[in-house]
Amino acid sequence: MTDRSFLFVLGSSRSGGNTEILARQAAEQLPAGTRQHWVDLAASDLPDFQDGRHEAEGWTPGESEAMLRRATLEATDVVIASPLYWYALSAHTKRYLDYWSGWLTSPGSDFKQRMAGRTLWGVTAMADHDEARAEGLVTGLHHTAAYLRMHFGGVLLGNGSRPGQVRDDERATIRAKTFFAQDAPLARFP
Repeated sequence: MTDRSFLFVLGSSRSGGNTEILARQAAEQLPAGTRQHWVDLAASDLPDFQDGRHEAEGWTPGESEAMLRRATLEATDVVIASPLYWYALSAHTKRYLDYWSGWLTSPGSDFKQRMAGRTLWGVTAMADHDEARAEGLVTGLHHTAAYLRMHFGGVLLGNGSRPGQVRDDERATIRAKTFFAQDAPLARFP
């Protein structure tokens, strides 16, 4: 067993979609015994984030939020597996990251300090063959990592629109074999 613990956050509106297939291909390459926790945001009852930073009454977290916060803080590596929707993260994924804003400012929070030094990764499948179309998604994840002083392992990109089509993307399959073994430098703002 390794001392790393991966949280895979599935942000697709479709269970078993191309992004999840690609994420699972990459996860299969992790050393035996590496802890993995998979969360499907579409199956979660996580409500829209309500920004209560400037309200007198505190926010009472629901069960899904508490589970996600705990899973996030227990992971050494957080993998955002979101399809490319309109050149950015999916709504499910964006909602999850919006909760990070609340966790940063909740009373007694040490979220930013605890996330520092961990690693953020991305996995996405997209319909377009031009990987430059995913720059908005990649930049958003990179800047999230930089803000929290996390390492950023980059984004594993695959091509696929129809169910299972990403399996035909040989480049993505090859990259998935070594994706989590690559160096993940400390993210810095340009």
